[in-house]
Amino acid sequence: MNKQVREAVRQELKRRKMTHGDLAHLISVERPNLTRVLTGKSGKVPKMWQEIFDALGLEIIVVPKSGSVSTTHPVE
Repeated sequence: MNKQVREAVRQELKRRKMTHGDLAHLISVERPNLTRVLTGKSGKVPKMWQEIFDALGLEIIVVPKSGSVSTTHPVE
């Protein structure tokens, strides 16, 4: 994913006071695998999709779902 998406996820983790380990447990993946995705070492948008977005002047934007609050780590 692009830097803006990774930053939005980082900010949301911070807001919820969650660690990479907390999120990894929540989505049932190993923490090192999640960390690689969140740091941009893997999980990139496939090249063809990025080319489509670029050609059409589009970008992926992450916004909170309305009414979504984790019951595991509620926001205070």
